[in-house]
Amino acid sequence: MPCLFPSGARKPSVAAIDGLALGGGLEVAMVCHARIATSHAQLGLPELQLGLIPGFGGTQRLPRLVGLSKALEMLLMSKPVKGEEAHSLGLVDAIVSPDELVNTARRWALDIVEGRKPWVASLYKTDKIEPLGEAKEILNFARAMARKRAPNLEHPIVCIDVVETGIVSGPRAGLWKEAEAFQGLLGSDTCKSLVHVFFSIRGTSKVPGITDRGLVPRRINKVAILGGGLMGSGIATALILSGYPVILKEVNEKFLQDGIGRVKANLQSRVRKGKMTEEKFEKTLSLLKGVLDYESFRDVDLIIEAVIENVSLKQQIFSDLEKYCPSHCILASNTSTIDLNLIGEKTKSHDRIVGAHFFSPAHIMPLLEIVRTEKTSPQVIVDLLDVGKKIKKTPVVVGNCTGFAVNRMFFPYTQSAVLLVDHGADVYQIDKAITKFGMPMGPFRLCDLVGFGVAMATGTQFVENFPDRTYKSMLILLLQEDKRAGESTRKGFYIYDDKRKAGQDPEINTFVQKSREISGVNVDPKLMKLPEKDIVEMILFPVVNEACRVLGEGIAVKASDLDIASIMGMGFPPYRGGILFWADTFGSKYISSRLEEWSNIYGGFYKPCAYLTERAAKGAPLSSPVEQAKSRL
Repeated sequence: MPCLFPSGARKPSVAAIDGLALGGGLEVAMVCHARIATSHAQLGLPELQLGLIPGFGGTQRLPRLVGLSKALEMLLMSKPVKGEEAHSLGLVDAIVSPDELVNTARRWALDIVEGRKPWVASLYKTDKIEPLGEAKEILNFARAMARKRAPNLEHPIVCIDVVETGIVSGPRAGLWKEAEAFQGLLGSDTCKSLVHVFFSIRGTSKVPGITDRGLVPRRINKVAILGGGLMGSGIATALILSGYPVILKEVNEKFLQDGIGRVKANLQSRVRKGKMTEEKFEKTLSLLKGVLDYESFRDVDLIIEAVIENVSLKQQIFSDLEKYCPSHCILASNTSTIDLNLIGEKTKSHDRIVGAHFFSPAHIMPLLEIVRTEKTSPQVIVDLLDVGKKIKKTPVVVGNCTGFAVNRMFFPYTQSAVLLVDHGADVYQIDKAITKFGMPMGPFRLCDLVGFGVAMATGTQFVENFPDRTYKSMLILLLQEDKRAGESTRKGFYIYDDKRKAGQDPEINTFVQKSREISGVNVDPKLMKLPEKDIVEMILFPVVNEACRVLGEGIAVKASDLDIASIMGMGFPPYRGGILFWADTFGSKYISSRLEEWSNIYGGFYKPCAYLTERAAKGAPLSSPVEQAKSRL
């Protein structure tokens, strides 16, 4: 059994760890008789992030080195530890400087041979393992938490079972169980999905025609942000956390102080959670400067506009920026739906106008949608990709259109839900089915969270630009007339208590009935008893359909970019691989036929697009590369 070597060898082995020892690297180190590390080393077993469990003895050795509770935390949360903590846990035997690392490890091995240091076989250590009854309580608690946190996932439970086998039946039985379980998980849908996500994230920064031109990112020394609202303050927080000096501009002193206050609150939250010291808080906040005019903009390298979604206001701002900013300065907008060509209509600097669309809360959400127009300079894209990486975002480069990629893909999410309710489905049954599928919240709960004002403004953009495939309902308008605006007013589709906990509202059916009467919609008895599987398909297949349009029009370069955008922008469950990866598990023929069937009953909203019907006719996957016209040259 290879995972017993070299613990059963006649010569001692000592692992010298500097940098990362993750997954198999740590498993090999744990087989050794001792481990020496530097203080900045990171040690962990992140295999569960790929739908797997450790397969080289990690499930058996880690609990014996650090104790059962800590081992389960490191395994189930894929949580690494740094050198000093690893030493205090007993995972490593000594911390030394990088210069002394190899020599110390050599001396340690000689000391083992000569009896000055203990010969420790980690697989057979028992001093950190709790008594059996206590251990079983810990394991059962871990199972309950894993099922609560991820009810659709099997591999965390498999991992706990394997750990338990080693504790109950001995380490050799645990190793056999681990090997068997690892092989079983390797071919699972979850593993395939998460491996796809792993590589797709790393592929988002590779943009054909942009990142393959040898361009070097320019240094961004100072950033200015226009607007200190929730988005502007969140973006400012993300930037100063990564060391960028930021100028925050507002229209008056009150708004400015409110914006600075939001940034302070974001940082103080990190202090309370132990993620930042008071000293670091003061140093980070000192990077932020508030202003009321453009005088400080004369030496900025990047500007991100984050004001309200008003076209004429944004046009005026960009016109002003051109007068005050240096000629190399990147002019970015955080707009979520408005066409960038419209925003930059009154400027001459079209080559440096770009979208930098963050997702709320901007200092936490990992996605950065970089939107390019036909005139945006490749250098500007390369610069923003670099900024995105430095502020720890995953950047996805997309083309310019209403809603760009994420919001455009997901505009049918709420519209299909409202259509189903108008035709007989239950509001809360829909949300329940969608959250059970794995989305963080259903379409109606999401609508409450963003607020009806934002939902209506965004919806209007799509109705105006895509009139052939939008569903028009009176439902949200009727709720607004009742002074409901969503969670902010404690009443929307749900009612909210003092702690913002959502509860079902028995009055909602009154509004639904009125919406049906005004729209002249007849209730479909089939929709009143719709199975959860059909709810998921009728809500998400229209999203797949729009994603196909985005891909077919060249708004996105590759399907995997849309998978990552759906996961990081809208919370699509990563263990399903992303919106198009998941769609391909059904096949293009099935999805196209279902949409066609529904469009015949409920209208053009469900009509499959040309890209989808072409793929269905060929039986081709939706995520296979889009065929490009061959050059005549």
